[in-house]
Amino acid sequence: MKSNKFFFMPALLVAVIIGFGLAQVYPGVDKPSASLAHAGIDDDEHGHDDEDGHSDNEDHVDEPLEGVITLTAGQIKASGINIVAVGRGSGNEIRVAGRIESTMGARTEITTMVGGRIDSVLIAPGEKVHAGQPIAFVISGEAALMRANADAASAEADAARLEYQRDQNLVEQGVVARRELEASRARSLAADAAYRAARAQTKAIGSPDTEGRIAISSPIAGVVGAIEVMPGGFVASGASIADVSDPKKTEIVFTAPPALSAQIEPGNSIEVSGPTGNFEAVAIGVAANFRQQGSATLIRARPVSGTLPPAGSPVSGIIVTNSSEAGLRVPADAVQTVDGRSVVFVAIDGGFKAIPVLAGRRTGGNIEILSGLSGSERIAGANAFLLKAELAKGEAEHSH
Repeated sequence: MKSNKFFFMPALLVAVIIGFGLAQVYPGVDKPSASLAHAGIDDDEHGHDDEDGHSDNEDHVDEPLEGVITLTAGQIKASGINIVAVGRGSGNEIRVAGRIESTMGARTEITTMVGGRIDSVLIAPGEKVHAGQPIAFVISGEAALMRANADAASAEADAARLEYQRDQNLVEQGVVARRELEASRARSLAADAAYRAARAQTKAIGSPDTEGRIAISSPIAGVVGAIEVMPGGFVASGASIADVSDPKKTEIVFTAPPALSAQIEPGNSIEVSGPTGNFEAVAIGVAANFRQQGSATLIRARPVSGTLPPAGSPVSGIIVTNSSEAGLRVPADAVQTVDGRSVVFVAIDGGFKAIPVLAGRRTGGNIEILSGLSGSERIAGANAFLLKAELAKGEAEHSH
């Protein structure tokens, strides 16, 4: 019995040692690992995603289409994006310089037809006047003499007319011969002609009164510019008194080399740049050898859109010649560069879509489109760069 006890105790000790060694070799058998615990958390999170309806497949479906910017009509209006149609036509461009001038008949230089003393000046620069309004009074001895001659001619014409009427009565009574009647009739007609000539002379210089005082009047309505005289001063015949112009009646006048007169014709479109910005114009007249010494070509144009700057403002223009309706053109602002490619933003339902195009030469404020558009599209013109920025912003957010 004692021998069995001694045999059992060593066997128990060996079993304890073997169990301790196994515990050291496999320390994590009885505990969950950290990676699994983390996996369990991820699984829980994925489970929550599924419950909230945000699975990976659904996120992929909701991604916006490539190159599409979603905007409402209100957002488009608020951003100032202008939607325009694709234009047709292309051509060459010629750069010219010019300025804004008054149209024919909208500006006048008021002069005096006779020399004399300035009695009074009735207007000042910047004042508005109507047609026929006096602007100054001149007293002229020459005008007084013309008025006296006209009055004398009027009296002679009246006397000759009365003599002719008297001779008519005497001829009827048989007292005077018909030959004398014919002579008195000729004298009456001559006196009337002399009176009409004298009256026309006085009217031409301003219809002076008996003292030779003449009212210098404006022939047109407009605004007074420079005044060249002052009360008490003397003016010679033909001297300038003032100038008047109508600021509402202006046009664009360009000067170009004479060789261009054969290339430019009425109807050519012009992109004009001035102090108030850019606007479209069309040529309405071309005059070759406008200045005989300089042999310049004058080009007159009227605006198609926008408002003209004040008269005298300098402008520059790009004239499109040899235009062809076969090509397509878009405003220069409509073409944007995205990822090294030229694109335009075509209006679609709910926004815009970036369409790659092959851009050609620039003509005026437009760019020729060689391919990529059919011509029936409506595209973003002014402020199209905002769409480019929005597209880049969306792509950056998507990449994250």
